[in-house]
Amino acid sequence: MARLFGTDGARGVAITEITCELAMQIGRAAALVLTKHLSHKAKIFVGKDTRISSDILEAALVAGICSVGADAVVLGVIPTPAVATLVRKEKADAGVMISASHNSVEFNGIKLFAGNGYKLSDEIEEEIEALILDTPEIIEQNLKSGTEVGRICRHRTAHRDYVDYVKNTIAGDLSGIRVVVDCAHGSASATAEKLFTELGARVFLINATPDGTNINERCGSTHIDALSKIVKENNCHLGIAFDGDADRCLAVDENGVIVDGDKIIAIFAKAMNEDGMLRNHTAVVTVMSNLGFRKFTKENNINMEVTKVGDRYVLERMLEGGFNLGGEQSGHIILLDEATTGDGQLSAVKLLSILKKSGKKMSELAGVMERYPQVLMNVKIAPEWKNRIDKEGDIQRVIAKFQEGLGEDGRILVRESGTEPLVRVMVEGKNFEAINNIAVEITDMIRKRMA
Repeated sequence: MARLFGTDGARGVAITEITCELAMQIGRAAALVLTKHLSHKAKIFVGKDTRISSDILEAALVAGICSVGADAVVLGVIPTPAVATLVRKEKADAGVMISASHNSVEFNGIKLFAGNGYKLSDEIEEEIEALILDTPEIIEQNLKSGTEVGRICRHRTAHRDYVDYVKNTIAGDLSGIRVVVDCAHGSASATAEKLFTELGARVFLINATPDGTNINERCGSTHIDALSKIVKENNCHLGIAFDGDADRCLAVDENGVIVDGDKIIAIFAKAMNEDGMLRNHTAVVTVMSNLGFRKFTKENNINMEVTKVGDRYVLERMLEGGFNLGGEQSGHIILLDEATTGDGQLSAVKLLSILKKSGKKMSELAGVMERYPQVLMNVKIAPEWKNRIDKEGDIQRVIAKFQEGLGEDGRILVRESGTEPLVRVMVEGKNFEAINNIAVEITDMIRKRMA
């Protein structure tokens, strides 16, 4: 059975891959699985990003939810973490977010949250998949009619409630901070200006005029250059960039130099450890985290736990080990004392609060970790090569040869994306030219074999 759900929900080209019919079936199956033990009528929150296709998929998804007897509460355009927060805060039975995160406008996706605000486990997602793909007749048998169908209502204070929640996660305010905020023409456009200005920061808001087609277009966390320029032009303390659904954030310092997720986690880990707030003195990161982060943890007596790529796996390890800080180099950062998932605006507020408290420049704060040179390359692969990269002996032997040459001063990571038809190649080491040549040779070999 082909999986509907990747590492971050169901995702694909909107309407042709993530079809209206599929959205309706996901709404039906998710409502049945997530609410099957309830003795009351289920209530499911539904949010979306600013993509032109999100309205269409919302209509189909909500129809699916209500057709099996659950009520749908429509949140409108809102960040993904706001859905998780509001589900948990208001005791809804489940939550759904329609978004393809950092991907371009033609893509869309469906992310599911349980009533506790956490993303679903693989087992529950597989149960939903089985209903849709293997036993659709069970869904048909559970369709309601007459007075048993669900109702649709709109949440009137979703933005206000979420902003207030994030504001209350820090002590004091952000007065005196000058910050550029890049909303990627996405979900943060609905909340970011209100959040940061009410905390007292001087905000220069950019890319906050979504028109349905411009989400992530040469802006946001995947396109930092414009943010860096505006920070320097306006003499700001730093800049913050969100992705399309605002569950991740990256930063740039006062000189426009990028402060990636690894560095932000390092800043958080050091500050939390010094304040006695870092549980078990541990930060959880993925295999993609820079070698410099490993060096940082050793120098600061902080433990490091490593998982495979995907914030869901970071979260699983955090819950298993009783840890409260984790995340990814890409800017998904989980602050488990306040949130159940990565939250870009929460991370940004925490970072600005630490910056103000420290009295340092952002570049000094980020200097806590030295970043090793790192080369990242993507190779688009043909559908028939999916899940084959680890089985290609010739490619694996070339990777092993290069890794032996790098020794302990470098590493190579080659993996298939969980959200796109890509193989991602990452090479780290002390010498940029050397690691770049290695990355080029590996990607060329993969392209010739698997494209």
